[in-house]
Amino acid sequence: MTYACRGLRGATTADENTREAIIEATREMLERLIDENDLRAEDIASAIFSTTPDLNAEFPAVAARQLGWLDTALFCTHEMAVPGSLPRCVRVLIHWNTTRRADEVRHVYIRDARNLRPERAMLTTAASQTSSPAIEHQSVIPEES
Repeated sequence: MTYACRGLRGATTADENTREAIIEATREMLERLIDENDLRAEDIASAIFSTTPDLNAEFPAVAARQLGWLDTALFCTHEMAVPGSLPRCVRVLIHWNTTRRADEVRHVYIRDARNLRPERAMLTTAASQTSSPAIEHQSVIPEES
């Protein structure tokens, strides 16, 4: 079995700049990434979280620690302040040791972040079979080959 380190991306938006809203949005995004990719904390080498400059009430990595990512290297930073960019956005780049091929990796964009990559967006089966607003706004895209 051959392992490769794959980049796994996710993005979401927080409803407001509060500790609770940032952790809730980040946790939801991470849970979707875990579910879509069968992630195990021990396979994650590191994760880089970024937020737009309008989010500074909490580090999004707190949500990962709450999910048990205790031995994973985590880093938080701010995105560039690009005029017209999506506000209150949390992004993550996870470095994942996996046997999956690049085209089997599932990136997750939820809430207003689903519009970041509309040309590659694909609704999941779960999204089309539920009435949950959080899932209705979920886009999952495979990694580029």
